[in-house]
Amino acid sequence: MGSRFQSHQLSNGLYVSGRPEQPKEKTPTMSAVAMPYTGGDIKKSGELGKMFDIPMDGSKSRKSGPITNAPIRTGSFGGSVSHSGPINPNAAARSSYSTSGPVSSGVPSSVSMKRTNSGPLNKHGEPIKKSSGPQSGQNSGPQPPVLPATGLITSGPLTSSGAPRKVSGPLDSTGSLKRYNSSVSDNQAVTTLGQDIEYSFRKNLPKPILWAVILLFVMGFIAGGFILGAVHNPVLLIVVVVLFCFVAALFMWNSCWGRKAVVGYIARYPDSELRTAQNGQYVKVSGVVTCGNVPLKSSFQRVPRCVYTSTSLYEYRGLDSKAANPTHRRFTWGLRSSETHVVDFYISDFQSGLRALVKTGCGARVTPYVDDSIVIDVDPQNKDSSPEFIRWLGHKNLSSDDRVMRLKEGYIKEGSTVSVMGVVQRNENVLMIVPPPEPITTGCQWTKCIFPASFEGIVLRCEDTSKADVIPV
Repeated sequence: MGSRFQSHQLSNGLYVSGRPEQPKEKTPTMSAVAMPYTGGDIKKSGELGKMFDIPMDGSKSRKSGPITNAPIRTGSFGGSVSHSGPINPNAAARSSYSTSGPVSSGVPSSVSMKRTNSGPLNKHGEPIKKSSGPQSGQNSGPQPPVLPATGLITSGPLTSSGAPRKVSGPLDSTGSLKRYNSSVSDNQAVTTLGQDIEYSFRKNLPKPILWAVILLFVMGFIAGGFILGAVHNPVLLIVVVVLFCFVAALFMWNSCWGRKAVVGYIARYPDSELRTAQNGQYVKVSGVVTCGNVPLKSSFQRVPRCVYTSTSLYEYRGLDSKAANPTHRRFTWGLRSSETHVVDFYISDFQSGLRALVKTGCGARVTPYVDDSIVIDVDPQNKDSSPEFIRWLGHKNLSSDDRVMRLKEGYIKEGSTVSVMGVVQRNENVLMIVPPPEPITTGCQWTKCIFPASFEGIVLRCEDTSKADVIPV
């Protein structure tokens, strides 16, 4: 019995309804497709750009498909060069080409690769040379990262050789010194200390007490003179004179030996162990110095990798000499120029071996007691014997006329041993020594007849390291 519906038998023996499918011609599965050269721009990436709804650049679109009419020269090399990108039909191929897919000239589908040139070709069949950086006729704007010959991805324009141009030759010491000085003065990580950091007895003595003592002696002299003239009794005047001589001698003693007494106080202060120090405790730590992120260089001797530098120029004013500053008195030394810089550094504690960051940079308060590493005395007779000093004066724009001058320079270089007094601060895993919120006083040293002295900020003590052996770090 027949059926109204047509059916046919499949190859596996099953009967299905419908007419059998007509055999279709198989499309070639291998083809030579020119891969587009995007240069990092997603607009040129074809189907990838369509996935993200990015409009295609019509002016720079490339066609892909089988390569035709490309004469290929084969030989004994057995190698090939593959070009990725559009190829001109009339381009003469170089030696040893390799393609995959049907090619009209009958080249095998896969040949071992000998040399590869990727990128678009010009009408002569040679790779197009591209240059990075702004060019005429192009819109200005942020440039995409470029790939130099080294393979490192950088940003910004490159030179024709793919690397920034370097100028070789001797450097100008004057220009380099001026650039270094300007960079140090403009760097926020560097603390520039003023001229008032030097120890001064008058600065440590409160002015109300000083004026009160002066007023008492003036009244005593007036009263003693009046009694001497009225009743001819000099006892009160003699007592006032003796007291005045004693107080004047005490002031002169503190002015001459006050700094040495303060340095002795710092040396006698007991060292603390950072391992057991509490947060907020005032401690003294002695150890080896290591530079931080911003090392310094001394001004005169050009000593590298320092954490503290100080250079001062003094002038002696005689009877007819010029004054070094407005407050310079005759027959005394006056400060003409001074520059003192300090930065953050690390100190390794001798007691516990821990390493702490000392916050002396970024405008922190610091009281340095650093010995001078070099002292140079220059007068008109021996001025020509020190050309380095004359050159340094020229760098600082200071005159070198007939003056009696003295240069003092001190520094703390990496590997030196220093003592630091400050407050411990623990911030997560970082151990720091920061300036105390209030000045610290030494108290009266009665056995030495020394008045109290105050320390503002971090106390930095270092002996002369010019002749001492430093510890390499």
